[in-house]
Amino acid sequence: MDIDVSESRRARSERVEALVDTGATYAMLPDSLLRGLGVSPITRVGFTLADGRRVERDVGEAYLRIGALAFHSPVVFGYDGADALLGAVTLQIFGLGVDPLYERLAPLEGMYPSLTRVGD
Repeated sequence: MDIDVSESRRARSERVEALVDTGATYAMLPDSLLRGLGVSPITRVGFTLADGRRVERDVGEAYLRIGALAFHSPVVFGYDGADALLGAVTLQIFGLGVDPLYERLAPLEGMYPSLTRVGD
């Protein structure tokens, strides 16, 4: 799936092909791409890999566009040459879920336990 990545809403963007990985937490994009767009790390976070190893990676915030939707999202500074990924948190920010039958992303309706205070 093609996504556009930039540092902010009005900044220069790059189009990237990303895989959807609901087992991943955040979007992950190549370190050199993010830094080249002016995205800076905000923190360093520990992650557990599929094989059980733990790694620490820089995490920042980028402006992502998926189709007609665009939002800021946490992004992991991935290794150069690794696949770009869209993880579960990023999909939730965009209100998207995976439709396994048609192998596509589909809009999800938001959920709240209550939009009013008790007693209203």
